[in-house]
Amino acid sequence: MMTGDALFQGSYVALVTPFANGAVDEAAFRKLVSWQIDQGTNGLIPVGTTGESPTLNHDEHKQVVEICIDEAAGRVPVIAGAGSNATAEAVDFVRHASGAGADAVLVVTPYYNKPTQNGLMRHYEAVADASDVPVVIYDIPGRSVVSMDIDTMVALAEHENIIGVKDSSEDLSRPTKLANAIGSGFSLLSGEDGTALPFRAAGGHGCISVTANIAPRLLSDMHAAWNKGDIAGAMAINARLMPLHSAMFCETSPGPVKYAASLLGMGSEDMRLPMTAISDASKQSIKHIMQQLQLIS
Repeated sequence: MMTGDALFQGSYVALVTPFANGAVDEAAFRKLVSWQIDQGTNGLIPVGTTGESPTLNHDEHKQVVEICIDEAAGRVPVIAGAGSNATAEAVDFVRHASGAGADAVLVVTPYYNKPTQNGLMRHYEAVADASDVPVVIYDIPGRSVVSMDIDTMVALAEHENIIGVKDSSEDLSRPTKLANAIGSGFSLLSGEDGTALPFRAAGGHGCISVTANIAPRLLSDMHAAWNKGDIAGAMAINARLMPLHSAMFCETSPGPVKYAASLLGMGSEDMRLPMTAISDASKQSIKHIMQQLQLIS
C-alpha cells in the first residue's frame, strides 16, 4: 500500500540532541543516528523542535546537521530542521543544510509572530527560492500558534521546491483533503504519533515521530506492515505502542523522550533551560512502559 510517488514515506524520526556538560554530545548523537538506521528507520530529522533547536545557537544547529549527514553517509535521507520565526534566519539555515548535503529541509511555521496566510506564503516562498533541496512544511499550531490553511498549502505546493508537509494539526481530514487538492506526489507526513496510523488510512505517507527515538524497530515494522497491506499487523503494533506514545508527552516534549533515550544509553536526559528534567513520577511511568515493551530490562 505504498501511496503514489511521494518522495518521503514510512517511519522518520525527529531526533533528540544529546548534551554532555552543557555541550552537544557528538559521540552519543552519532550512536543514536547509526542505531536508528540499523533499526530500520526510513529517514532522519536533526534539529527539529524535538532536537531542541530553540536553545541551540546557530553554530551548534549547523554542527548537528553536519554530524547527522556525515554519520548517515547516504544510507537514509536526512531532512534537516531549518525553521525560524525570522525568514532571513530560516534562509540561512536552509542554505547551510543544502550545502552540507541534506536531502531536504523541514521548515516550521514561524512561531510567536502569528503571520497571516499571506505572510506564511511569502516566508515559504523565500525559503524555497533559496533552497537547492526539497522543502517540507511543518504545520504545528499547538506550538506555533498559527495554522496554515489548506488553500495556502495547495498554493505553496505549486512551487517546485515545496514537496510535502509534516502535519501536527491532529486533523485527520487533512491528508484526504490535501491529496484531493494537490495529488499523490506531495509527501503527507504525520507529526503526531498517536494518530499516525489513522493518518495513513486517510491517505498519509508516513510519520515524523518522537517515539521512534525509543522504539524505531517497532515503528519501522508498523509502517512496513501497512505498506504491504497487512493492516491487522500494523494495527497490532500501533495498539502496543499507544501507551508509549502517550508517555512521550506526559510532560512537555522533549523531556520524556530524552529521559527514555537515556535509559537506552543514547545520551543523557539533560536539557537546556527553560526546559527542566521531568518528575520522578513521570520517570517511573516511562520506565515501566518501556519494560512492558521489552525495550529495556
